[in-house]
Amino acid sequence: MLLRRTRLGVAGCLGAGAVLLTAACGGSTVEGVPEAARTSVPSTGSTTASAPTTPSTPSSDSVTPTSPAAASALAALTLDPSVFPSTYQAVVLPPQAVAQAAQDLDGVAAGASVDPAGCKPDRPTADPDATSLVVGTDPVNRATVSVELARVSDTLESLRSRTEECGTVRTTAGGVTAEVVSELVPPPPLGADDTLAVRRTVSSGGGADEITQSMLSLVGQIDDVRVTATYMSFGAGEPDTATLDLVFREAVQKVKNG
Repeated sequence: MLLRRTRLGVAGCLGAGAVLLTAACGGSTVEGVPEAARTSVPSTGSTTASAPTTPSTPSSDSVTPTSPAAASALAALTLDPSVFPSTYQAVVLPPQAVAQAAQDLDGVAAGASVDPAGCKPDRPTADPDATSLVVGTDPVNRATVSVELARVSDTLESLRSRTEECGTVRTTAGGVTAEVVSELVPPPPLGADDTLAVRRTVSSGGGADEITQSMLSLVGQIDDVRVTATYMSFGAGEPDTATLDLVFREAVQKVKNG
């Protein structure tokens, strides 16, 4: 299958090597599959073998998959790039690029030291049925909108608690120090098991050299599939909430349909 290579001619960048970060900053490439995501489940093998194991007696912070989403491969549940407005160049990232892109979404570079230490985020694996990611890039406004699907074993209440506990995190990687500030904001009403919204800023440098990366994430969960739609930008303008809401609702609905 052919890979689509999108070159973005936008100025200035932070965090070389990060997939979404360099797409928003410019002078880099985002590679992925622009064709429709797969809509059928492979006929052989277990489609849930790579899902995180849940305890035999679930606690309030664990989930027990029961819906069609739990039995479907993430590739079949991934949002089709054609859903994005024409102003966004959307692709499905290959599995090997998903883990690299995750550092942009949580603001913590791979290998960075984190203070508080307990706030270091988990990293997705290259297993295509553990995490999938579709990214739309708006080169004019130096922004990206991404939709991530992830198999999880905990509830959104756990994520909500971690976000509150890790409201301000300081990271250091390659001699560069950054501050990641996360704040829970009112989530959109949606027919998911649970939803939340997080506004996050990542600041590094100082004075005239300071760079701020701004993100707004909408998160929903259906059984063990967590849907995270994120708008990320280096511009001073307001986030494109219309597109963010669109892709979030479409992604949640597709997962619900299984």
